[in-house]
Amino acid sequence: MSFAVAISRALNGVDAPEVVVEAHLSNGLPSFTLVGLPDTEVKESRERVRAALLMAGFEFPARRITVNLAPADLPKESGRFDLPIALALLGASGQIPLASLASYEFAGELALTGALRPVRGALPMALGARAAGRSFILPQANAAEAALVDGVRVLGATSLGEVCAHLAGQTPLPPVSVAPCPAITGYPDLADVKGQAGARLALEVAAAGGHSLLMVGPPGTGKSMLAQRLPGLLPALTESEALEVAALQSLSSQGFVAESWGLHPFRAPHHSASSVAMVGGGSDPRPGEISLAHRGVLFLDELPEFDRRVLEALREPLESGEIRISRAARQVVFPAAFQFIAAMNPCPCGYLGHPQRACRCTPEQIARYRGKISGPLLDRIDLLLEVPPLAVAELQSTVREEGSEPVSARVRSARLRQMARQGKVNAALSAAEVDSFCLPDAAALAVLTMASSRMALSARAYHRILRVARTLADRDDAVGIGRAHILLALQMRRALGNGAI
Repeated sequence: MSFAVAISRALNGVDAPEVVVEAHLSNGLPSFTLVGLPDTEVKESRERVRAALLMAGFEFPARRITVNLAPADLPKESGRFDLPIALALLGASGQIPLASLASYEFAGELALTGALRPVRGALPMALGARAAGRSFILPQANAAEAALVDGVRVLGATSLGEVCAHLAGQTPLPPVSVAPCPAITGYPDLADVKGQAGARLALEVAAAGGHSLLMVGPPGTGKSMLAQRLPGLLPALTESEALEVAALQSLSSQGFVAESWGLHPFRAPHHSASSVAMVGGGSDPRPGEISLAHRGVLFLDELPEFDRRVLEALREPLESGEIRISRAARQVVFPAAFQFIAAMNPCPCGYLGHPQRACRCTPEQIARYRGKISGPLLDRIDLLLEVPPLAVAELQSTVREEGSEPVSARVRSARLRQMARQGKVNAALSAAEVDSFCLPDAAALAVLTMASSRMALSARAYHRILRVARTLADRDDAVGIGRAHILLALQMRRALGNGAI
């Protein structure tokens, strides 16, 4: 027979749509035509496939070859289609049994020697293979990553010859077993942070309710240390959440790192990062820092030093939990449900309001520095907290502060109350849900009404204060929101001196 089909996968955001690789051989002058919206890397596969077949001891068909990658309107990129194209050609020319191709999916880039090189996106492709009920053959270097997906039979190979020997029933490839997941360790301990009782409480509240946090204070007050300890306070990832995180890493240029399995990501890009690096993109859209922080923490230190376009790009994912990247050929959606933590100085020199060091900045410089952060972005931040400098006595104290473990236990308890009540964290409540689940008592409502008038709170800020107050009540295992919860929630939205930022 002069026709054969092999199944592979493309990448479209975090999805891996099925691609049917059809190979047809006909009489005529020898040629190789590749159709189906292939990118440059895919078009170059004809030369890699030709050399790999010959080096592996197979015959390259001296006929008119047409290879179609269906569906035709889905862009195809990267060298992952080399292996399925080679196998479809071998099946069409009768060099391997056709029946063996039907129950497998294939992905892998071919070296000229016939060796298989690793590809990007093994985890999303394995999820697609599981949904289709097929086994998945891919390079050995990606096999352990794909095997993290439970319920799919993953086979790793080092060369085209090994794959063909397996399909011919000569030397079966052993299924790749899931390696034991590394212990979830590596989170810094909150006990390392001395003093800063207010900031430690704000960090706990942020973890308990999924709230965003901006810390304002002079250099050296522990803002970065506090942010680095937030992932260790969050509840452990479920298996499905860990797969989401690993799939996004698999799509990135750095690739999946086995040691990070099950850990909340912590991304801290430098303030020189571009908007594309933060949001993601490119001709073949890849996730940026915003998506790589999914189910974890995105920490922006020196917040006003970031480009204005970078900061404004945060507004959509902070509200929706996803980021949409539009290109002329397609639109992709990456998840971006991260906790946003930021830090900044009160002024350009960093010492405005410092009890011992004088500020050298003019009022115009201070206003310009703070003006780099737009009001709409600040309105989307739940907790705005001043982090004061530590006294020498606090630095010299040998009393060990409360560690991450007991704080994490309180966070888990608060999260369980939220899940039982509303099925989501308080920070994700809609306006209608706030009206249902965040009802303050009469005394608390009177305080909030007065504060709303004096601080000129927007509707969004008003609802965010209620969400924070609900988290404080959950932390105290209180049924309703009381006056003390509203007062503390209002206090946690004040920074930069006495004004509400």
